[in-house]
Amino acid sequence: TAFAPAMHNARASTAVFIQLGEYDDQLWSNDAKKDVYAKWNPAAARSTLNFNPFETFDGNSPDASGIFPGEPFYKDPIRPDVSYALMLVEKAEIEERSTDPKFMSCPGAAGCKNAK
Repeated sequence: TAFAPAMHNARASTAVFIQLGEYDDQLWSNDAKKDVYAKWNPAAARSTLNFNPFETFDGNSPDASGIFPGEPFYKDPIRPDVSYALMLVEKAEIEERSTDPKFMSCPGAAGCKNAK
């Protein structure tokens, strides 16, 4: 209308909404990672709710939403205290998981960051 203020310098909203992972702002422990891994479907598209928490990209591990350091929306996860004994248990689990066909399907699968 003729009496409405001009909107020449109005800003558009720049709000960005992203769905974060199930364990966002929670303890990102080995048990949490195993829970996310159990739900992960390598054939489905990778998302903040469908990712391999044990996958590494350029030597980095993802946060609780599957986002890697340097990517937009990366959040440093809340990490648990660790001991040498726990690290040995996790190492044995890593060796066992590395023979799992689900884990081995990752390179090139839709649900993976690594293409090769």
